[in-house]
Amino acid sequence: MTKKRIMCFGDSLTWGWIPVEEGVPTTRFAEDVRWTGILAKQLGEGFQIIEEGLSARTTNLNDPIDPRLDGSAYLPAALASHFPLDLVIIMLGTNDTKAYFHRTAFEISAGMSKLVGQVLTSAGGVGTIYPAPQVLIIAPPPLTPMPHPYFQSLFGGAHEKTGELAKHYGDLADFMKVHFLNAGDHISTDGVDGIHFTEENNCDLGKAIAVKVREIMKST
Repeated sequence: MTKKRIMCFGDSLTWGWIPVEEGVPTTRFAEDVRWTGILAKQLGEGFQIIEEGLSARTTNLNDPIDPRLDGSAYLPAALASHFPLDLVIIMLGTNDTKAYFHRTAFEISAGMSKLVGQVLTSAGGVGTIYPAPQVLIIAPPPLTPMPHPYFQSLFGGAHEKTGELAKHYGDLADFMKVHFLNAGDHISTDGVDGIHFTEENNCDLGKAIAVKVREIMKST
């Protein structure tokens, strides 16, 4: 049986960051606890889940603190590396709300549009003839109060922006004719740091995404 291949492209919420009140350092949730692992379990043997999560990743911004974090600089190579792909799930945008980027929620959605465009025009790969995969945009849930003062400064003004992302991402998905899920309809950001997911958040989100993925696969 040929498995459906799904790449999950995201930041620390996809990587599996365990929230701690002091912010850092931390470790990673186990594979079967991360939402990607829950998704794999829910979908079963006919699917292969490929994790591409990197903490602090942005949509298409060059972070002056770390040059590795521009999602749009890495996504084309990741797509070619993992072809063939049936679906790419993108959940990014939280890190774009950092204070030093001065981005509006709409500008963040424009960054997401670049990533979606990269997927939709990725047909071929390197020396291959694979078609471009489908896309599922996921709006991360809004941030919640942060206990650490550094995070409070780093994400100054971000609570309002993350609350607006779902609308802009939904509009973008409709405009670009791709799939959309608002994570905030299923979970809140319950981690003690105000940014990351708890084990329960991961479980609930993985199950919700699995339902959406089944819907997408039935329509193809």
